[in-house]
Amino acid sequence: MARTILENGPSTAADLALRLDLTPAAVRRHLDHLADEGVVESRDQKVYGTRGRGRPAKVFALTETGRDSFDQQYDDLAVQAMRFLAETQGEDAVVEFARRRVAFVGRDYADVMAADPDLTPAEALARVFTQNGYAASVRELPVVGEQLCQQHCPVSHVAHEFPQLCEAETEAIASVLGTHVQRLATIAHGDGVCTTCIPQTLKTDPKTVPTKEQA
Repeated sequence: MARTILENGPSTAADLALRLDLTPAAVRRHLDHLADEGVVESRDQKVYGTRGRGRPAKVFALTETGRDSFDQQYDDLAVQAMRFLAETQGEDAVVEFARRRVAFVGRDYADVMAADPDLTPAEALARVFTQNGYAASVRELPVVGEQLCQQHCPVSHVAHEFPQLCEAETEAIASVLGTHVQRLATIAHGDGVCTTCIPQTLKTDPKTVPTKEQA
């Protein structure tokens, strides 16, 4: 159950029951167990647009402890390495490292678009991020465009202390799309999902996107 929350983001008990083909009662028992262990926590569901009557539904999101069990056993070492880099080489070195770490965005985006031209730019980015350790998806937004959602960030604990990692991701996304994008939330700062708002744009022509050799 923790895995499906990781892959799909904060979820209601009803959503989890549907995905896992379990009864709501079974899901709630399991959620209670995960909550007792500190793996998940309940939050009010964020509502986009006009909210209906009644209280918003409760969603269950992974806690920091819950995320610890997914790919983050080397966080302490990574934080120490980043601190050493900052102390010995300065802020510019941290920024340059952050940019190099997300070089895969520019490297892989053109290939994904060329392989599947029917993807929107946001869908192509979701595929790129998923292939590189993030569980990413796209949410349609009325009028304004799409939202790139990263339900998992393999460096969220490190990014909590070094936000340059998040800033470099946003910069890389804007660069491949050739337009301004807005980072709305990050796992590193306590949100359930990293979200980036991508405005409505014309579909990107893969011929105009730099190839690996040109990048």
